[in-house]
Amino acid sequence: MTTRVFENRRVWQLTQGEFLTAACLIADQEAEFAPGAVIGIARGGVPLAEIVAEQLGVPAVVVRARHNAPVGIQQAATGRVLLDQRHNDGALAALPAASSLLVVDDICGSGATLQAITDMLTATVGPDGVRTAVLCRNEGSDYPLDSWGWDVADWVHFPWEPAPESGRLEALPPLTRLRSRPGEPRPRA
Repeated sequence: MTTRVFENRRVWQLTQGEFLTAACLIADQEAEFAPGAVIGIARGGVPLAEIVAEQLGVPAVVVRARHNAPVGIQQAATGRVLLDQRHNDGALAALPAASSLLVVDDICGSGATLQAITDMLTATVGPDGVRTAVLCRNEGSDYPLDSWGWDVADWVHFPWEPAPESGRLEALPPLTRLRSRPGEPRPRA
């Protein structure tokens, strides 16, 4: 498991406007992949899944997984991901048969949650293909994401979360293009 990096200089803040920009960029880039559904990992991936799915004209499906048990900034990654199998079984039953899936989340810290979800999808649904996209990727992660917005080395506050109790908030810089894995298609200009 990779170790997340925290410089402890700030708490990055993703504004609602930058969130919408990133969601639209992800939808534009993933349109070529033509997923049959967008899978949002609850909690943080749900807002992104809803926007991307709407843009692509496909269903948004919510799966539940928990990596960081306590809520708060700079929690240590445990590497243990708890899947809500009862909820997830029902959610996965609604997926279109033999389609490609796009899994989205707010952040890739270590990659453990994304790995657990993609493994679950492969084992239970057998999709034609699975791609992953997140808003932010911690610089310590070596998980092979397909696309993401920002590389970060500090905690990120997302628009749907309560304000953090401590830490200096600093807005993430404007996003003009997505990052993607080497060898992956580059986003359209």
